[in-house]
Amino acid sequence: MNGNSENSSKQEYRGIKSWAEDDRPREKLLAKSPSALSDVELLAILIGTGTRDLSAVDLARNIFDSVNQNIGDLSRLSIKEMIKFRGIGEAKAINIAAALEIGRRRRLKDSLNRKKIVSSRDAFELLHPIVSDNNYEEFWIVTLNRGNIIKRTHKISEGSMAGTVADPKKIFKIALEDNASSVILCHNHPSGNRNPSKNDHEITRKCKAVGLSLDLPVLDHIIIAEDTYYSFADEGDL
Repeated sequence: MNGNSENSSKQEYRGIKSWAEDDRPREKLLAKSPSALSDVELLAILIGTGTRDLSAVDLARNIFDSVNQNIGDLSRLSIKEMIKFRGIGEAKAINIAAALEIGRRRRLKDSLNRKKIVSSRDAFELLHPIVSDNNYEEFWIVTLNRGNIIKRTHKISEGSMAGTVADPKKIFKIALEDNASSVILCHNHPSGNRNPSKNDHEITRKCKAVGLSLDLPVLDHIIIAEDTYYSFADEGDL
């Protein structure tokens, strides 16, 4: 009885080449556009080929299932983590990582072209491509001129999943070197919890005080948690 079940399972498997052309990811992309494909189908194209009993789409679906269909979590997978999936070797894992990095750089370039920060959302969209895919915390600042035009972005520190240390002296030394008129603070929470910790409130309070003494105000402190954020300014905590 078990043997019949195994034979039946093997007979049910159909490679992508046996699918109707409209259902094949590559043909679908050519006939329509990349936007017409699902995340799984796009990943399947990057994977290219499947195994004896799994199509490239099956492999892609297995990977997405492991990250709860979250493309942000997919971006955080390392090469070593990807090759743990049956059917994904080093070459395929490198293809996936390279494509995701291209997407991240495109988002970063688009955000830098924004130039002016007039809301917490603008700050989030600028910094999200920089920190959102990290498995560890990083602390960044954005320096601005009097018209709230972006001068530069700077990484202040990086730490672990649990936190990172930001030194106000370093933050304002950099801001003064940029001849900035104001500064925005930012760090990420890899846990996905956007709520500020006691330490987050403390560093914000310290930086606000230093900024006021230097006539170089802190306009906001943004905490980025995956695709959402917390704004100290919006919440009245600044």
